[in-house]
Amino acid sequence: MNKDAAYYESAYNPRVAVPEFNDHFERWKKRSAQAQQTLAGRAYNDIAYGPDSMQKLDIYRAKGESQALLIYIHGGYWRALDKSIQSFVAPPFVERGVTVASINYALCPTVHVQDIVLQVLQACAWLYRNGPNFGAPRDRLFVSGHSAGGHLTAIALAALWPKFSPDLPGKVVQGGLSISGVYDVEPVMNTPSVNVDVQLTPSEARRVSPVYMPPATNAPLYTAVGGKEQEGFHEQNRLIRTKWKSVIKDDFPCPEDNHFTILDRFADPQSALFKGALKMMGVK
Repeated sequence: MNKDAAYYESAYNPRVAVPEFNDHFERWKKRSAQAQQTLAGRAYNDIAYGPDSMQKLDIYRAKGESQALLIYIHGGYWRALDKSIQSFVAPPFVERGVTVASINYALCPTVHVQDIVLQVLQACAWLYRNGPNFGAPRDRLFVSGHSAGGHLTAIALAALWPKFSPDLPGKVVQGGLSISGVYDVEPVMNTPSVNVDVQLTPSEARRVSPVYMPPATNAPLYTAVGGKEQEGFHEQNRLIRTKWKSVIKDDFPCPEDNHFTILDRFADPQSALFKGALKMMGVK
């Protein structure tokens, strides 16, 4: 099949498939404002983890003794959105004894995707070193993310941590859950409405694609994609499950969800996706 720009737009631009996407963003903002009120006594906001002004994270302390620290990485195709509108994912995990850290990173076109990759690794390293200061166990660090955040989740599992920083062990992250992730970013490069901001080149697209990296440890990768998402995201899910089959664990079905509603499922204590995240972390 000779794939043209129209194909990539239809397969990889969620705003085409879900024209009411702004409604979802507004709903997330409202839910997140409520979450901030709920978590006010447990929140540490806008902690710097690196030199860029966008390198900030929020930490929400677990209720009771912390059983794990879950990093959450927002999506937005590396060019949009912010941790502040997705903090609604935190409260149900906090209730189950999980400390949650939601991170920001600089956005394209101000930076390149490879810069974002390094920033996310800095966040993971910072949380490994400093999580215990917030009551979180250092050896129970997990990572999750949606869309571009799903891509960055896989990157964290491919990181060679001792090369990144000599003080780090080989296994910083114990497992990852990637929701609607992109693992071969070349199709994004070929999606004009996205790459106008992301500005990927062929060499960078390959360099930042997890499908071309082996997982660095035996840390498991869990995946999910919405049943109503575009074919591109289903293809990406199949691709990583084939390329990383040595560490792939469960794939959590979300048959009624599109690219945006699947994030609501992640924050729903009754959903298979939420329960799957707890399973990944060994939280009962």
